Amino acid sequence: MRALVAMSLPIMATSLLQMAYNMTDMIWIGRVGSSSVAAVGAAGMFVNLANGISAFLRVGGQVNVAHAYGRGDREEAAQYAANALQLGAILAVVYGLVICLFRRPFIGFFRFTSTQVIRDAEVYLLIMGAFALFNILNPICTAVITATGNSKVPFRISTVGLIINLILDPVLIFGVGPFPKMGVLGAAAATVFAQFVVFLLYIRYMKADQQVFSKMHLGKPLDWTLTRKIVRIGMPATVQGVMFNGISMTIGRIIAVWGETAIAVQKVGIQVEAISYMAADGFAAATNSFIAQNYGAGQYDRARKGYSTALKVMMGWGVFTTAVLVLVPAPIFRVFINEPEVLPLGIDYLRILGYSQLFMCMEILTAGAFSAYGKTLPPSVISIVFTSMRIPMAVLLGKTALGLNGVWWSISLSSVFKGVILVLLFLGFMRRFRAEHESVSDSVNR
Repeated sequence: MRALVAMSLPIMATSLLQMAYNMTDMIWIGRVGSSSVAAVGAAGMFVNLANGISAFLRVGGQVNVAHAYGRGDREEAAQYAANALQLGAILAVVYGLVICLFRRPFIGFFRFTSTQVIRDAEVYLLIMGAFALFNILNPICTAVITATGNSKVPFRISTVGLIINLILDPVLIFGVGPFPKMGVLGAAAATVFAQFVVFLLYIRYMKADQQVFSKMHLGKPLDWTLTRKIVRIGMPATVQGVMFNGISMTIGRIIAVWGETAIAVQKVGIQVEAISYMAADGFAAATNSFIAQNYGAGQYDRARKGYSTALKVMMGWGVFTTAVLVLVPAPIFRVFINEPEVLPLGIDYLRILGYSQLFMCMEILTAGAFSAYGKTLPPSVISIVFTSMRIPMAVLLGKTALGLNGVWWSISLSSVFKGVILVLLFLGFMRRFRAEHESVSDSVNR
């Protein structure tokens, strides 16, 4: 518990800080109006899609760096980190170009009727696409540094970025002093500048680090042997991330039938739920590094105990977030949007999603534990299958008396299924893994 908490608290805080970039934008944009929230939320889905596409570099890079680091091979850990960053840079350039060139049909997918919402969404997407490099590389830097057991540096660096974003958001959105009122453009500019500063700080740290990252050679050609290992472990996470974002976009298109207000409610709800999600994701990242390093060092019992301890913590967190969203949804939603006609919809959304928080936390933690053993396929398959079920469930339940709430229930119920099934699968995997290694150990002793 002590080792997990010491590693996980900075990672959880870092995850929350990274999530807070979008949340800060949403809070200030909410003061402009729900239509602006809909614009930023829709464009932000394509920003999240970039994170989904690059997930194989974060997951594959982190697991392989942690395995090499656990074995004591610092040179190989540096090579894995370098390959992940090089691939990330290439991906960022390609993705950024696609986003900039095709921003109009991408935003057109949501079938907005307001000209202002369409224009704001396209502007936000253009800025984020042009500077996609920082949005993609910063999480990779966080992942590979965390893989070495150092979770405090990403936390400190992310704190600097958030402070910059907190200061610039109101200044650029509403116009303060010499700065003109920029609205949605200002929110994008504030986020991009903060991400740029974070990137520079990561580069500075890596150059100064003498354990692993100073050994990286970013100018050398890609090592395809290492790249294949990164892709093999991480690609299921990318498929899962892309599918998840694609399904979220489809859900957004479904709820467009209820108007742009419903879309704004969904975007705010996603930001609120992200507090629970990102905290769980941060703890899962710590558990992943803990298990992967112990796995690399052959400490299998310690790795197993790490998961069981982490699961208890996450279940406690899930119960707490469920209670908060179910019991006090109104004050939370008002932080973002306080328009009387929007508030009842937001309260329903948060309350319905609240019932699934425990199971979502269990799913996220267990997916991280699976990937620590290099087994990224099972959680990806479970996630893809049950997240895909949201679309037909949303269509069917949306046509019942539940209406828009039926769409929210489709999201909540799928999270319940994923959490329960994935934990059961992992417990079965651990029993087989333990039996196999005990059998090998007995054979060696004989």
